[in-house]
Amino acid sequence: MARRKSKKQTHLGASNGPKNQATSANAISRTPKSMVIRVGAGEVGPSVSQLVKDVRSMMEPDTASRLKERKANKLKDYLTMSGPLGVTHLMLFSRSDSGNTNMRLAITPRGPTLHFHIEKYSLCKDVRKALKHPKAGGKEYVAPPLLVMNNFTTPQSDTDAENRIPKHLESLTTTVFQSLFPPISPQTTPLTSIRRVMLLNREISQDEDDGSYVLNLRHYAITTKATGLSKPLRRLNAAEKLLNSQQVKGKKGGLPNLGKMDDIADYMVGGVDGSGYMTDATSGSEADTDAEVEVVETRAKKLMTRQRKDREEGKVKNSGNSVEKRAVKLVELGPRMRLRMTKVEDGVCNGKIMWHEYIHKTKEEIKELDKKWEKKRQEKEARKRIQKENVEKKRQAKGLGSKGKEGEDDDDDEMDVDEWDSEGLEGDAEMELNEEMDERGEWEDAEEEIAAG
Repeated sequence: MARRKSKKQTHLGASNGPKNQATSANAISRTPKSMVIRVGAGEVGPSVSQLVKDVRSMMEPDTASRLKERKANKLKDYLTMSGPLGVTHLMLFSRSDSGNTNMRLAITPRGPTLHFHIEKYSLCKDVRKALKHPKAGGKEYVAPPLLVMNNFTTPQSDTDAENRIPKHLESLTTTVFQSLFPPISPQTTPLTSIRRVMLLNREISQDEDDGSYVLNLRHYAITTKATGLSKPLRRLNAAEKLLNSQQVKGKKGGLPNLGKMDDIADYMVGGVDGSGYMTDATSGSEADTDAEVEVVETRAKKLMTRQRKDREEGKVKNSGNSVEKRAVKLVELGPRMRLRMTKVEDGVCNGKIMWHEYIHKTKEEIKELDKKWEKKRQEKEARKRIQKENVEKKRQAKGLGSKGKEGEDDDDDEMDVDEWDSEGLEGDAEMELNEEMDERGEWEDAEEEIAAG
């Protein structure tokens, strides 16, 4: 009889979580999560599709990196799933019939929504081709990037112009972008976890009549290297670390080629009479002295033998200082985007227009619009109430009785959720249609039909 095979392999757990630490539910719920959605699926073109992939990599790790869109998906589908999945932000990329690329940044589930026109953009592959020494993807995407914002609020004297963006909308835009990533604490956040920077710079126009709000987005990787050492010595230190690492033990590819030299001094000094000696001051490719920072070693060190420990302590005593000077350099990862804000809505892609770049209304027109939106809200509540009464009457007629459960209100809310198209452009057209029906008195007929069942 054949011997039964015993199972020897086991499933490994997730490797990207914190080790030996239990993550609380409150910490998970407070972490912002995003969905970068390509509206219209294959209709946006290959360039916009690649831009969406690049933005997803920039928003990692708290984003849906492998999200697959379908043409049949509507905005309501993503909003329905954003609650159970804990998604707080939606970034919607679309392309109009005229070829304009647009981006909408919405906070779920109640809004607001910022509408941007993407005037220019560069993909990650284009940025890498333009760099002499591009940065390859690695552990930089394990932690969210550091957000740096500049010129988001204008001075008080510059906001007196009529076409300028109001002060409260500037603070709203600042809050929306700040909520994209989890906040950092200088006391608790480890320095090694900050490996990327997302820079948002607002272009302030000198023209007083120009009321545009333009943002430039850049994405960089943070690289550091020790200063005060010559380039040959740095190469030897890097080769020593490479040989001591267990992953590449036995390989000699990191060692410099010294076969044509008689002495190590020829490599360290270089040239005739030391004319080729290169330091940070003489090298034109090194980082500027303004980018130097002092870093204290805070990482956990491995256990070492007594002899090696004595050698390390001797090095520290000879140096006289355990603080290490390192040069900080930013390497661009991409993508690049130039965003021009065109509209701010109160809801999620369907609500009251709080600000528009091209349409400016007087105070009287704003009051009239507020009255119309208040009337729409009251009509919606009336439809909900009538809907609920009709459902209760039908249940009583069938002898089922009333539910009396807490989940009933949630079901009624879902029943009255407006249907949004995938383009997200139905809100303006729906408002115009509602106004026309209001003028013709068709809303009263519709209410009577709903009341009649």
